[in-house]
Amino acid sequence: MISIIDYGMGNLRSVQKALELIGFDAKITSNPIDLQNASHIILPGVGAFNQAMESLNKTGIKEEMLKQIEKGKPFLGICLGMQMLFDKSFEDGEFEGLHIIHGQVKRFENISLKVPHMGWNQVEIKKDVPLFKDIDDYNFYFVHSYHASDVKNEDVMTITNYGYNFVSSVNKDNVYGVQFHPEKSGDTGLKLLKNFGGIK
Repeated sequence: MISIIDYGMGNLRSVQKALELIGFDAKITSNPIDLQNASHIILPGVGAFNQAMESLNKTGIKEEMLKQIEKGKPFLGICLGMQMLFDKSFEDGEFEGLHIIHGQVKRFENISLKVPHMGWNQVEIKKDVPLFKDIDDYNFYFVHSYHASDVKNEDVMTITNYGYNFVSSVNKDNVYGVQFHPEKSGDTGLKLLKNFGGIK
């Protein structure tokens, strides 16, 4: 069973439906016991960083989530869920993240392109990981105004160009994060989610 963390933010049902479509049992939950029993954990998210961190803290599920990550359980952060993995974000101030992966989150700046970055874009693979196994089309769907920066090279899975190159996915041990939305990225996104579900 894959647990999708419910902390009051994010399009949880679309992630659940995508997982069910490819044959996984997926449960939306804010119950720490479900995280203990899950084979994999997903932290999705849409919205403001600070509000998301506050919501995650209030549910009381954060401690169990961190405990399961420490135990080595496969974990995937999607969009805002990826951004929360870093040390801090400068979205509407300066706010502490989860400190799971070194780096910070900042707004797209000094580009002539429209912000938010919205729509399909290519990712360039920088690290050979099982998440991208047998994927031929590296086009994914993005919706975001902020992105990761100052990430260690060894933690960068992919980069994407939008005015300049930015980190579009990360990996550290059993933790994965993608800035794009695999659940909105057609067959390619479904393949990525299937790969995640197959990680032991």
